[in-house]
Amino acid sequence: MRVAVIAESFLPQMNGVSHSLLRVLDHLAERGDEAIVIAPGSRGDRPREVAGARVLRVPSFAMPKYRKVRVAPGGVARIRRLLADFDPDVVHVASPFVLGWRGVLAAQDLGIPSVAVYQTEVPAYAARYGMRGLETVLWNHVRNIHQHASLTLAPSSYTVDQLTGIGVSDVRLWARGVDSSRFDPTHRSASFRAKVGVSANGTGPEVVVGFVGRLAVEKQVEDLRVLSSVPNVKLVIVGEGPQKDRLRRLLPDAHFTGFLGGEALAQAVASFDIMASPGEFETFCQTIQEAMASGVPVVAPARGGPLDLVDSSRTGWLYSPGDLEGLRAHVADLAGDAAKRRAFGLTARETVLGRTWKSVCSQLIGHYSAAIARPAPQVIGRSYTGGARWAQDRV
Repeated sequence: MRVAVIAESFLPQMNGVSHSLLRVLDHLAERGDEAIVIAPGSRGDRPREVAGARVLRVPSFAMPKYRKVRVAPGGVARIRRLLADFDPDVVHVASPFVLGWRGVLAAQDLGIPSVAVYQTEVPAYAARYGMRGLETVLWNHVRNIHQHASLTLAPSSYTVDQLTGIGVSDVRLWARGVDSSRFDPTHRSASFRAKVGVSANGTGPEVVVGFVGRLAVEKQVEDLRVLSSVPNVKLVIVGEGPQKDRLRRLLPDAHFTGFLGGEALAQAVASFDIMASPGEFETFCQTIQEAMASGVPVVAPARGGPLDLVDSSRTGWLYSPGDLEGLRAHVADLAGDAAKRRAFGLTARETVLGRTWKSVCSQLIGHYSAAIARPAPQVIGRSYTGGARWAQDRV
């Protein structure tokens, strides 16, 4: 199979979109498929190849208040040309909004099946950034993007219902995998806990409450201020972002590690006693799954992805969005009961062990096949046979 991935964001920026795409590209390479990635950037950006897939950059600009986020405006012609040169069987459009919109239009022009993977609740983000008047316009744009795609995938039951509710047809559930070897309770580290200021002898805080993610407005990390009065707790914030300095002022007793990746991240998460994830706009929330694989119970709002991930009173606690006293009470409950933390953590790990990236990516190949099997999108100026060619090869 030949797969063209159009990514709204990609390496060197590391986020949920990039993380899932890396696993997809690994899976395609393992299968012997061919892939390219079209992403924002400039010609000098690296990497230029990932898992055997060429990375093609299109012109973009950095967001004024968040330089690591790049937006790729422009017309459809450039994307149409890149797709035509590669001649893919299917186009995977990751978290489409600006570049992704051009991608689904270009695929439609060429008659190429496209799978649009919903990952970011952009309209809600706009509201958090003070642009409430744009929410309706942005939701209309989201609907238009996904209606132009052959098939839409959403990462949680909440987002399936959300997209169906705004008029997107045939939305299918496609969740995410987790590496339960990398994220494992055995990586718990006494040295990490000592470094962040946790006592091992009862002379100071002994319970680590951790957050992992982008330090941005939509993550609502400032909500963790309510934990300052919970006894025996040390708050640890893992991540970077434009809100870092503000959050350091708001959470003066917290330990900020900065960005962590690889084994350092796995060690940090396994060293938590509780994961707190206060963001209310998580379409999935991979960090919750990674905490669960690490044997760490989770406290999160009852909205979006956490509804599928956290089994309240078994693997953690869910609280009503906006109920910060509920957040505090659930963290206090777990902080004061080590036996409950252990029981919740063991159950959490057992819950996610079967969610391997191999099984999840195999499901994705099935979705690609379903998109290819559909009648070709409207063709403009060119006949297209790639999907039919792949189907014939399979037979």
